[in-house]
Amino acid sequence: MMTGKTPLWQWSATDIAAATRDGSLSAIEVTEAALARMDAVNPDLNAVVESLADTARAEAEKLDAQSGPKGPLHGVPVTIKINVDQKGHATSNGVPAFKNIIAPDDAPVVRNLKAAGAIVMGRTNTPEFSFRADTDNPLHGRTHNPWGRHVSAGGSSGGAGSAVMAGIGALGHGNDIGGSLRFPAAANGAVTVKPGLGRVPAFNPSQKAERGLLAQSMSVQGLIARNAADLHLSMPALIAADPRDPFHARLPWRGAELDGPIRVAVSRDDFGFGLHPEVATALDKAASALSDAGYAVDAVEPPLAKETGDVGYRALMGEVKALLGADIRQYGSAELNSIFDEYYRQFPPYEGPEQLTMLAQRTHYARQWALFLDDYPLVLTPFMLKPFFRPGRDAEGAEGVRDALGASQWSFIMNFTGLPAGNLPTHIADLPDGPQPIGVQIAGRRWREDLIVDAMHAIEVRIPPACNTLWTHLD
Repeated sequence: MMTGKTPLWQWSATDIAAATRDGSLSAIEVTEAALARMDAVNPDLNAVVESLADTARAEAEKLDAQSGPKGPLHGVPVTIKINVDQKGHATSNGVPAFKNIIAPDDAPVVRNLKAAGAIVMGRTNTPEFSFRADTDNPLHGRTHNPWGRHVSAGGSSGGAGSAVMAGIGALGHGNDIGGSLRFPAAANGAVTVKPGLGRVPAFNPSQKAERGLLAQSMSVQGLIARNAADLHLSMPALIAADPRDPFHARLPWRGAELDGPIRVAVSRDDFGFGLHPEVATALDKAASALSDAGYAVDAVEPPLAKETGDVGYRALMGEVKALLGADIRQYGSAELNSIFDEYYRQFPPYEGPEQLTMLAQRTHYARQWALFLDDYPLVLTPFMLKPFFRPGRDAEGAEGVRDALGASQWSFIMNFTGLPAGNLPTHIADLPDGPQPIGVQIAGRRWREDLIVDAMHAIEVRIPPACNTLWTHLD
């Protein structure tokens, strides 16, 4: 529990909600502290690209005046990524041509967060079309990492990751089609769980056409936090049903308790890229913490890992090229188009009948993983195979894209199969350019995000969250 000596901007969502719900803290006090922190650090970070200070204050005053039941996120300051609809605000997706697309209504995630009592204080940055592992765009510019300019803030939810770790709100909304929650969590030292297929309702009322089938099945909405307990607090609110998503799985957050000890498979597969010693250290620390917590940790390789990732990303590139390729060419910057040219070279898009065949094959990969997860409910893997790259690295030709996407093969495996996957830091590397957190990934059974968050919490009991180190570093 936080104390009176701890600045309010450092309080966890769990502690804020407890204090505002019992009346020991007002929503306006929390909001003013979060806004003051945003004013202090955001000019340097450029994480929040649209301040909602006035509406946040008004919402906080309304919450303080209400006499009815209080939601689970009562008074918790949050941010929303600019690629999701928030009524009356631009859903620009970081593209100058889209800066005047004004949302006619809230997306389900925004509606659910507000219904739970959260206060939206700003909208966070994303790369163009939300399709880079680094956050920069011609409309709003680059987002920086609070650890320093030597490491990218990640993407595409880089604004959310930077904001949360810098203390601009306790929770940051983000989304993930190939790693866009987990990349910024890894880069900034945050904690997240990418929900599985159908877990969180999704829909943008401003959209002009339905998304492709892979986008529908690989892209998910989620939250970036500073600790696992805040995910247990907030995710049940995020998964509340919304009829605008006809494929939403209406399941409770908590699943059936498993007989212990829960088995965890640990993989060190580096797919030929090499496993950096600092990443190996982070993986070893995570495995040791889980073992100490009573999990049965074994070195076992899951099935078809590299093939699943390769096929998944090539299939996604096939859909993107067919359905978004023309828009990216027309509205994307020269830099983004150069990056996409390299994506296409390294992950040749499937086309025509071959694309349909590989989409059908997706079920095969998902089945093999489901069978493996029947024996091992959790899988601990690296996330990035090397420490996170510097800003702009993915725009530096073939080698840059390999550093960004090739070294993150473990990421998009989980999107293609629709499996949930968490990310948390377990090691702070003292590198020549400066310190940076090193994250690991924990994947799990379909619709068992709760098991993943439990495991991350068990690790945090033994390895303190990275924000503690970061704030000392900033001071």
